[in-house]
Amino acid sequence: MTAARTPEAPPTRAERIGDAALDLLVERGMRGLTHRAVDERAGLPQGSTSNHARTRQALLETAVRRQVEREAAVLAPDELPAAGAGPESLVAALALALHRYLGDHRRLLVSRYELALEATRRPELRAFFDSAGSVFHGPVVAMMAAAGSPAPERHALSLIAWCEGLMFSCAAGSFHKAVPPLAELRIGFEELLRGMLGR
Repeated sequence: MTAARTPEAPPTRAERIGDAALDLLVERGMRGLTHRAVDERAGLPQGSTSNHARTRQALLETAVRRQVEREAAVLAPDELPAAGAGPESLVAALALALHRYLGDHRRLLVSRYELALEATRRPELRAFFDSAGSVFHGPVVAMMAAAGSPAPERHALSLIAWCEGLMFSCAAGSFHKAVPPLAELRIGFEELLRGMLGR
């Protein structure tokens, strides 16, 4: 992860390369992701991407790193309520984050799936993808423990899997035509957490 920047700061070269790579994955798929295409999309001199990420693996890692940075900004884990705030606050925060992702950042979901599928074919990318994405796992486990879960690890897995399934269905699956209303997402989280926490 890179250091946080002020909202006004222009993107760094690494961020421009990462953003261009993600755009290309969305529009052209994995075959369209080349060093030359990234240079063109980012508006950088030819060879800039190769200097930053010499190999295909390095380019994919740049894309994964940028994916995680952008997802962290969308999901905004700092918006989650403090421990002990109660299930209602947790439901509201989770529903808001998921609604924001589904409504305003669908392209980011598509790039995520392109990278995840490629990771199934490249063990070296799988390791990097899993490591980069682990920044989201710990906070969810801690959140479930703070909410009173008797099995935080297992419940975190269920919560993440439910969110992942919903995101895929709404971004690329049979429910891609409409974003679920915020109220429906809240009900979904309420039902899920009620079953886990027994209340």
